[in-house]
Amino acid sequence: MTTEKDIVLIYFEDKPLVFARIENILPDAKPNWYHVRLLLLQVPLQVVTWILRDVYIEGETFTMNGKSMRFERVETPDLPSDAEESDSKETKKPETKGSVISLKDFKR
Repeated sequence: MTTEKDIVLIYFEDKPLVFARIENILPDAKPNWYHVRLLLLQVPLQVVTWILRDVYIEGETFTMNGKSMRFERVETPDLPSDAEESDSKETKKPETKGSVISLKDFKR
């Protein structure tokens, strides 16, 4: 279920358009409709509020100005915990020793 603080990828005409973070979801006067405030993760950042049905928030295709759009919730990849990282660092050994290269030699 897509909720506040989730990252979504917004598709426009079946092409990925922009990532956005859902800032909040507030109920509308009509049942199953919500005011969804989005922080569009683009330059410059932009905040928009769209009124959407619950099924649209969950990824069903909808239209805006006759153009198809949809949300796809972004799943965060599993990252190793700090303990796993330190274990992997201890077990990995460099294959060869490195050498220091002076950048001064490249200056001309």
